[in-house]
Amino acid sequence: MAPIVPPFTAETALQKVKVAQDLWNTRDPAKVSLAYTPDTIWRNRDTFLKGRAEVVDFLTKKWAKENGYRLRKDLFAFIDNKIAVQFFYEWYETKPDGKRQWFRTYGLEDWTFNDDGLMRKRQMSGNDVAISEEERWFKDGVDVNSLDIGPEHL
Repeated sequence: MAPIVPPFTAETALQKVKVAQDLWNTRDPAKVSLAYTPDTIWRNRDTFLKGRAEVVDFLTKKWAKENGYRLRKDLFAFIDNKIAVQFFYEWYETKPDGKRQWFRTYGLEDWTFNDDGLMRKRQMSGNDVAISEEERWFKDGVDVNSLDIGPEHL
C-alpha cells in the first residue's frame, strides 16, 4: 500500500484512521512508532513525550499494564494535514486476588501529519470506565469495525 499523505480526503482520512487502528491493535511498540516522525510530539492524558524512543518506552509500559487490549478508532473530523479521531478500547487489570477488572477507555485524539504522511503531533484525552465482563464489546472473535456503538456512547 502506498503511503496515505495529506491533504486528506474523506476516503484517505478514513483509511488513515483504520490503518492506525490496525497498527495499534498489534501492540508492537517498535512497529507502531514507525508511523510517527522521529521527533514526534505527544500528549497522552497527562504524559508528554518527544521522539520515537519515548513513544516505544511509553507504549511498552502501557501494554504491559493494559492486558487484553482491543481498540476501535473512528474518524471524527479532518482538514488538510489534520485528523481528529474518536476511540474506544477495552483492557483489564489483574487484581491481587487474581480476578480481572475490565475497563473501557473513551477518548479523542488530535493528529497532525507531515507531508510524508508520518504523524508529527498526537494529543490524546481519555477516560477509563470500569465495566463487567458482560458489558464488554470487544470480546474474542468480535470484529471491532462491525460493532454498532449507540449514541449513548458517542
